Amino acid sequence: MTYSELTATGRRVVSREADALEMLASTLDESFARAAQLLMDAKGRIIVSGMGKSGHIARKIAATFASTGTPAHFVHPAEASHGDLGMMAVGDVVLLLSNSGETPELADVIAYTRRFDIPLIAIASRAGSTLMRQADIALLLPPAEEACGTGIVPTTSTTMTLALGDALAIAMMESRKFTPANFREFHPGGKLGAKLAKVEDIMHTGEALPTCARDAAMADALLEISQKGFGVVAVLEKDGTLAGIITDGDLRRHMQGLLDQDAQTVMSRDPKTISGSVLAEEAVRIMDQNSITSLFVVDPSAEKKSPIGLIKLQDCLRAGVI
Repeated sequence: MTYSELTATGRRVVSREADALEMLASTLDESFARAAQLLMDAKGRIIVSGMGKSGHIARKIAATFASTGTPAHFVHPAEASHGDLGMMAVGDVVLLLSNSGETPELADVIAYTRRFDIPLIAIASRAGSTLMRQADIALLLPPAEEACGTGIVPTTSTTMTLALGDALAIAMMESRKFTPANFREFHPGGKLGAKLAKVEDIMHTGEALPTCARDAAMADALLEISQKGFGVVAVLEKDGTLAGIITDGDLRRHMQGLLDQDAQTVMSRDPKTISGSVLAEEAVRIMDQNSITSLFVVDPSAEKKSPIGLIKLQDCLRAGVI
């Protein structure tokens, strides 16, 4: 095949699967909502299972559920017949995937759910299949043609099943008002964890904070800037609240007779601050918008706006936020 022919095949496959997803979206009805509610009401875990290509999709769906606040795990149907049925218990909800609805390896799992009255949700493309007839809630895939054109390679059907699993996960996530902060609890590592890091996870605290009194001599303020090494110092009122900050720019603007002045004369008033509970990405946005490289962190709920931390642009860069 020529490059143009290969490209044409790729476009045809993607278009065919996109059309199938449009069909799937139009068929979602109350059964979908009932399935999402049943999954949310589970007192135990969500057990997702499937054989072959459906098994691969089932693993991904289970992982998506687990990462969005719905405890779930994958059980291999063949292994279930050899002891792993014990991984299912009263209080769980089982989600079984099978394009035909007649996958023989699912028989023991189906029988186990019926015997112990464990709710069963099925996803398949044949309404009268054994799986769909046995299920408490049956989610029927529309009659979309497989992208291979011969009907023998699971392509369109697995794409629709995966999308349906994602739809269930997001519906539950939005219903529970699952936030990016909640999401980070399940994704502490890698780039995703960095993007969801909070300011309090990165900020400098305690003795590391550069501070000086409002009436401090500039010689003392310069010593604090030098010793702490952040290029900035917080100027505090007598009660510890933040009166202003002194940066390299302030030093340049007051260079003439600098050592004859005090901190309150040199400082910039009403500096930008941030809460420790917000995402570090927000700190980056504020620093970028205001052309600054540091923010002191305060507790917005406290009566006194005393600095409790300091976050630098370099800290965000090292943590992978940027």
